[in-house]
Amino acid sequence: MILLTVLFLCIISTYSASVKGHTTGPRLNNDKLYKFTYSTEVFINRVKASLQDSAGYRILSGVDVNLVWRNPNNDDDQLIKIMIRDVKVENVNERPAAKDIFKRKNTENIIGKDYLAALQRPVVLHLLRGKVKNFYSYQNEPAVIQNLKRGLASLFQMQLHSGAVREVDVSGKCNVTYQARQDQVTKIKAVDTCEIEKTGFTSYHQILDVSAKTTSATIYVIEDSFIKSVWSEENHVLSLNFRQTTNAKIVSKQKLELKSTEAGPREIAGKQAASVIKKLDSSYVAVPLVAEPIKAECKNCPSLSEHWLSIRKKMEPENLSKAEATRSFLSFIQNIRKATKEEILQILRSESDAILPQLVDAITSAQTPASLEAMLEFLDFKNESSSLLQERFLYACGFASHPNEMLLKALINKFQGKIGKSEIRETVVIIMGALIRKLCDRGGCKLPAVVEAKKLILEGLGKAEKDDEVKMYLLALKNALLPEAIPLLLKHAESGEGPISNAAATALQRYDISFITSKVRKVMNRIYHQNHKIYEKTVRTTAAAIILSSYPSYMEVKNLLLSIGELPQEMNKYMLSVVQDILHFELPASKMIRQVLKDISVHNYDRFSKMGSSSAYSGYVTRDPDASATYSLDILYSGSGILRKSNMNILIFNKKSRLHANQVILEAQGLETIIAASADEGEENLESFAGMSAILFDVQLRPVTFFQGYADLMSKMFSATGEPINVVKGLVLLTDYSQVIQLQSGLKANTEFQSGLAIDISGGMEFSLWYRESKTSVKNRGTMLVAGNILVDSLFVQAGMETSIEVEATLDFISTVQFSQYPFLVCMQIDKIESPFRQYVSKYESLPSGKRYTSRKGKVQFLAGSELPLHRENSNMCREVFSTESDSSSSWF
Repeated sequence: MILLTVLFLCIISTYSASVKGHTTGPRLNNDKLYKFTYSTEVFINRVKASLQDSAGYRILSGVDVNLVWRNPNNDDDQLIKIMIRDVKVENVNERPAAKDIFKRKNTENIIGKDYLAALQRPVVLHLLRGKVKNFYSYQNEPAVIQNLKRGLASLFQMQLHSGAVREVDVSGKCNVTYQARQDQVTKIKAVDTCEIEKTGFTSYHQILDVSAKTTSATIYVIEDSFIKSVWSEENHVLSLNFRQTTNAKIVSKQKLELKSTEAGPREIAGKQAASVIKKLDSSYVAVPLVAEPIKAECKNCPSLSEHWLSIRKKMEPENLSKAEATRSFLSFIQNIRKATKEEILQILRSESDAILPQLVDAITSAQTPASLEAMLEFLDFKNESSSLLQERFLYACGFASHPNEMLLKALINKFQGKIGKSEIRETVVIIMGALIRKLCDRGGCKLPAVVEAKKLILEGLGKAEKDDEVKMYLLALKNALLPEAIPLLLKHAESGEGPISNAAATALQRYDISFITSKVRKVMNRIYHQNHKIYEKTVRTTAAAIILSSYPSYMEVKNLLLSIGELPQEMNKYMLSVVQDILHFELPASKMIRQVLKDISVHNYDRFSKMGSSSAYSGYVTRDPDASATYSLDILYSGSGILRKSNMNILIFNKKSRLHANQVILEAQGLETIIAASADEGEENLESFAGMSAILFDVQLRPVTFFQGYADLMSKMFSATGEPINVVKGLVLLTDYSQVIQLQSGLKANTEFQSGLAIDISGGMEFSLWYRESKTSVKNRGTMLVAGNILVDSLFVQAGMETSIEVEATLDFISTVQFSQYPFLVCMQIDKIESPFRQYVSKYESLPSGKRYTSRKGKVQFLAGSELPLHRENSNMCREVFSTESDSSSSWF
């Protein structure tokens, strides 16, 4: 902090535009040897923790610098030799003797004889006006040693006058700002502008990704035209966007101090730097100053099969609700990314049917060419019997954290080939839509595979004749969210029948409001007000939701409110609840609604006192500075009291983005005959149907049908076991962040954050003709684990930190309807079950010999369960429902 304060004062100072007496770079005196002490150190810890509590290490040495050559025609054109000597490696913080991994270890034992010899071989810098023109070293030196020399050499690059430049050093080509005053120069490097070869990846969605902030500052003190001292500090802060208390901080420091000068080697005569280098040592070669990649080999690491055997039991179906299953899933993905196709296939072909689904989740989530090729070879899409594995593979593709063109092309090829089961064929197209959106969001809309997939879906929709085919392509567009698809969706929403119109309208509902133009709203208004034809209630309410979410005009809101009272009874109540929820939750349309409600022809008792049981309500699950989560529950009943549609949503959002974490829709129609009731207007001829549709982390999944047709309904009712039907179950990779940070000391920091979820969403509907009661239930169970790993590995010493959080959560939605009387009794419940929350931080330092220091801290607590609040009417009705159930359970039969 002291350094940063000094830097700030230096930047704002306007005392002088340059160091006194100089306008270029530093100059060395001839025949002198400059003897410096040098240290580079790295600290790893959480953001708010002290440096004294950090893991890390320090490399100390002496540094000898002398002038080799100066251009006779230009004093600022110089060759200087830099040699490291007397190297030591030690703790960055004091440790008790028992915890000091460097105690009784000499430098050669720690670094290794060959590495130490390479580190102490000198390098030569060609400085032109203070900037490194060439960096001369020896060929085939270990990359990590060469990078440490680059880090030291970069400190000698500077200018003695203020200004902004773009220069190359160990970090890459970067924007740098110099501020000179008296005998001091401050250099601020914008590390985020540095151009350097990068490896790794980030997560697809901003909320699930990691934010990185970096500062870099160097202070030079100049004496007698040359460097007297250099202090440099670089800070890297990484934090999860949805939980910024899960974070890490890397601090890299360098210090170079002149201790003495003495007589040194004489300057070599010559006119050109290249000829002087040959005279000095013909083995020198010019190498880039930018750091080179380091390939670290894992010693004593388990093979893929050994790793799998160690975690196999934790991945069995009955253990998936435990945090250890998610932890094993994430660690196995890391190992799969290093494996070959043959190694992956060997495990796949040796596993049992119960374990294979979890194995497919992990292998597909690895997202490497080898893992994709292995899965495509293992799965036979012509074989109906392996449809479960095919579906798990496709869903894992849809949740891909950084999908590529190869993956989309593979699904296109599968779709164009033979697929044994129609449900799998439908899922392939739906997931293609999700991949199109992810690739387009990252600027890949013009990739050949994306263009081909878009054409396949759009032309397929135009040619489709069967309703199931049309619906399949509409669901794909619901994932793809292509702007060019909006006219097609409007056409099907307005002209389509029943399920087709509903699918098109719900697809439009997912678009950003910037795409909901006046043209779109006009169509939605025609649908809602039934200007040309009669629509099902589900389609009309979706149209109303689109209008109200897109900054509607005064007349649009007024016409919607005036319609209340003219609608079917339950739809009247539903629309009233929607309006009240918008006002209660202060949604964007609330301002316009309040303005319209000032008109007494709209806002009157007759209109706002309609009876019914349908409802809409929103609330907060959590409210935090980093991210908040909201829930909404909309229930629409038919006039006979049977559920028509329930829609439960969970949204996660922060200041920059929004994530549709979960949506579960239960729909039913044509069930009035089983209770001898009359259907609502426009729904007299609907086929008996009940089903469930889900969105998980912005991906629309293939809907599940409970029954279709009266015969199927009767069969399911008499054979029902009461067990819920599974909609989605599996392991999902959410956060997937891996980046290598090049530190200006020459060291590299490997940073990885992953989060995974074991998810189980199931739902069901129960009818009792005897008690004239129906129940719908949706159970959302999940175990989430977030793991971060920061490692600075010089190959001869490692320091790092591992941080993790675990939470096991269950959210249940239950709706009970008693339709033995009218108005019928409806009780809705959303229960958040008590869940354990665990947090662990582990910091370590280790040597290749196996000597290791580790510090571990943990915290375990329970997050209280609760029933999420809904409107007061619901609370009153629940009391009555449970009172009725209690009375009936104790009565005579």
